[in-house]
Amino acid sequence: METTSATDMLLSEGVILLGAAVAFVMLFRRFGLGAVLGYLVAGALVGPQGMGLVGGGQSKLAIAEIGIVLLLFLVGLELHPARLWRLKRDIFALGLAQVVTCGCVLTAIIFYSTGFSWGAAIALGLPLALSSTAQVLPSLKSSGRINSPFGEKVFSILLFQDLSIVPLITIIAALSRNPADAGGPPGWVLAGYTVAAIAGLVLVGRFILRPLLALVGRLGERELFVAVGLFTVLAAAELMHTLHLSTALGAFVAGVMLADSPYRHEIEADVEPFRSILLGLFFLAVGMVLDLRAVIANPLFVLSMAAILVATKAAIITGLARLFGMSWQQALGAGLLLSQGGEFGFVLFAQAQGALLIAPQAASLFSAIVTFSMATTPFLMLFARRFEFARSKDRDDLPGPEDAPRGSAIIVGYGRFGQTVAQMLMGHGFGVVLIDKKPAQIEVSSRFDMKVYYGDGTRIDLLRRSGADEARLIAFCIDDPALDARALEPIAEAFPQAALMVRAFDRRQVLALQGIELAGVVREVYESAICMGVQAMETLGVPSTEIEEVERQYRENDRQRMALQIEHGTLLAAKDLMYRPGNSMRLLSRGDGEEA
Repeated sequence: METTSATDMLLSEGVILLGAAVAFVMLFRRFGLGAVLGYLVAGALVGPQGMGLVGGGQSKLAIAEIGIVLLLFLVGLELHPARLWRLKRDIFALGLAQVVTCGCVLTAIIFYSTGFSWGAAIALGLPLALSSTAQVLPSLKSSGRINSPFGEKVFSILLFQDLSIVPLITIIAALSRNPADAGGPPGWVLAGYTVAAIAGLVLVGRFILRPLLALVGRLGERELFVAVGLFTVLAAAELMHTLHLSTALGAFVAGVMLADSPYRHEIEADVEPFRSILLGLFFLAVGMVLDLRAVIANPLFVLSMAAILVATKAAIITGLARLFGMSWQQALGAGLLLSQGGEFGFVLFAQAQGALLIAPQAASLFSAIVTFSMATTPFLMLFARRFEFARSKDRDDLPGPEDAPRGSAIIVGYGRFGQTVAQMLMGHGFGVVLIDKKPAQIEVSSRFDMKVYYGDGTRIDLLRRSGADEARLIAFCIDDPALDARALEPIAEAFPQAALMVRAFDRRQVLALQGIELAGVVREVYESAICMGVQAMETLGVPSTEIEEVERQYRENDRQRMALQIEHGTLLAAKDLMYRPGNSMRLLSRGDGEEA
């Protein structure tokens, strides 16, 4: 009976939450206000403080924090270790300056304006220095600036904020007034745990996880990739949680250690749907736990503190960005983008409450302040984008071709056919992303220092992860006679800016590809067979002029045959254009000397 009741509650609450989320996200998207604000409003409306249709906001928030963990894992997948090293100045100098400066200023504002103790002010002010990775990163990606100098500086600040969760937790633990926390590990022990855990994760990824992925790739089971990807994230997060460290940091390290793996795009495409759902649930839960009564009781305080938070962070970040070489337009854009409070603030406020540094009412008030600051982000982004796209005067930070994760072309299939196409494009200097679903081919290519990513290149989600939104060409060089117009039509609709080219197995596949606009279709053995035919005639002593004429007429006959076969939809069309024994070029010649 209890199981049935739990199932009924899960189904009913799931329907209400998803229904409200779909309705409000569509509405807010329609007016350009962003999905996050839609989730927050939906959660507040159906939650216990609103209409009371759904309860248990805190429990749902705890589960939904896995969405933050998955987000940091996907962020790690975007960072090759070499690129991470290149950004070290922005991460550890600009990022550190932002967290420390904003944290200290906000702490002072809280202390002198509220009458809280220094311990409470620190426990509230430092978390407010963090921004919302879940809001800012999608904006950078959608604007196509995640890999630009502007995007990299903003991303570096966000990354350091996520890394700073560990010392912030340590500071709150050190200030704790709760006797139960006295048995916890001291800060220097947590720092040692952090270094040891990161080293352990790197070793596990190198010597266990990568061979495991190679084995899963040989088996060809997509479900196993989903399972391995989720296991990797959750295991890394659980390790950090056990050591009283940031679960998000563990997920980030797990992502970084797979960033240069050939299986990166496949894992990213498989994990992304879970991240999207759980992150949406996270913001729904944030709206649900928002104490509307506390807000109604102190509306002026909440709104004024939210405004002060946004203004203070925007001003400080703008100034710091200018000091680190950004133009004032882009510095202001960065300040506006990062001016809100972040999702990790809710986690740190809960810890501060457990440490008896702040009362539950204060935790609710400042959670509301963070929520209202996040609600301003969609509006501020409208202004930030104007400054974000301003041209930077500092051109020295532009990434070189070796650092660009996106290419002008995507080659699907890196076998004997795809290798030639890719080599010619790379020979001209084009950036090329290579995809293949044969682990053996990927392993062989790696011996020649060629990075080939694992995955099914006909999947739209994997193509998008590989940069198809920015690619100018997608060439399907796979040996797959089943690839037809029906399979390619969704890809053409998803990436209209990219020209599509297809390697066809035979004439039947060429016919099956009709009905979709392609930049080129090449039968895989056509040119090589003609080449051998020419060599055969040379071996038999045929004069070069006659060889050239035979080749010219064969190509013309073949072109006419193909056109008629496409027109009539059958291979039997234009049979008279085929050569047969005794039916040579001379017999097909017209009497007036014009070739048939």
